[in-house]
Amino acid sequence: MSSSNRWRHRPPGSNWGDFGADDQLGRLNLLTPGRVLKAMEEVWEGRTFCLSLPLEYPGGSKLNPRRKPPRIFPTVRENGCLTCNFIMSEGRHDGTDVVNDDVAILSLQYSSHWDAFSHYGSLFDADGDGIAEIVYYNGFSGADTIVTQADDASATRQMCALALGVENIAASGVQGRGVLVDLRAVLGDERTLVGYETLSWIMRVQNVQVEEGDILCLHTGFAQKVIESGLNPDHRTLHESCVALDGRDRALLDWIDRSGLAAIVADNYAVEGGPYDDLQGHVARMPLHEHCLFKLGIPLAELWHLSPLAEWLRLHGRTRFLLTAPPIRLTGAVGAPVTGVATV
Repeated sequence: MSSSNRWRHRPPGSNWGDFGADDQLGRLNLLTPGRVLKAMEEVWEGRTFCLSLPLEYPGGSKLNPRRKPPRIFPTVRENGCLTCNFIMSEGRHDGTDVVNDDVAILSLQYSSHWDAFSHYGSLFDADGDGIAEIVYYNGFSGADTIVTQADDASATRQMCALALGVENIAASGVQGRGVLVDLRAVLGDERTLVGYETLSWIMRVQNVQVEEGDILCLHTGFAQKVIESGLNPDHRTLHESCVALDGRDRALLDWIDRSGLAAIVADNYAVEGGPYDDLQGHVARMPLHEHCLFKLGIPLAELWHLSPLAEWLRLHGRTRFLLTAPPIRLTGAVGAPVTGVATV
């Protein structure tokens, strides 16, 4: 469906249509071959850092009660046996093969993950009929993206996969130049909401420059504290510690747009400190999510493990690196786990 049939109006400050009427990549379009080659110039030593938490972290469901820890168990074979230390011969021959085969059930945004554009939309009158409807990035409607009840799982999946699924992010490769701002090194572990003034000051102190097409990475130390909790984080660790962006700060949102960054990665939960109960009127309670995922097509990544990388960059006086971080390619998913890799 073309944008002319999907929407007549776009939200103020959005870039709908700028990358094409049916674009589903948003600012990831800025990760051009030339910028990938430029990112590779940041590889000096060939050393790599795994940027994901183990998928069983943070542990429990205190952070988000809707998201549950993964469950992993053996598949069941045709004869009813579990594929766990399964001896292939089963008396038929004298082969030595022993096989394990697993299945997992997991909340796709439980641990380190990317948010797809279908994760966050808004009520907006895109077609100009005077009635606000459910709309997502680039004017895709709720009918294009929302899972509805169906008689079988395959039909449900087909309805979900029409637009803006995380498979688009995965297929793009998500490789480019990562630029890290070490918020924890300046602000510590206390709960602090950071707006543009503080962020720009820290960037100047750390000599961080964000250019068009860069992937901004924010180190808060939250994921490190989660790891240190040993799968049993307390309420203070989860809800009252570490830095988050202040999505209410208009200057911050304007800078995100103006900077031309391609994506934002954080090692905390939700990147921003919302939902904000003090916001008045008919507005988004997660304004940074609305600004990035809904208006500008800027993917957000959460709960990455950035502390080892941040420490290494600080010791070597660097802020940039090659980042490779496609999520799992699951068609129609609104978010998906990722094992990002930084190469320095």
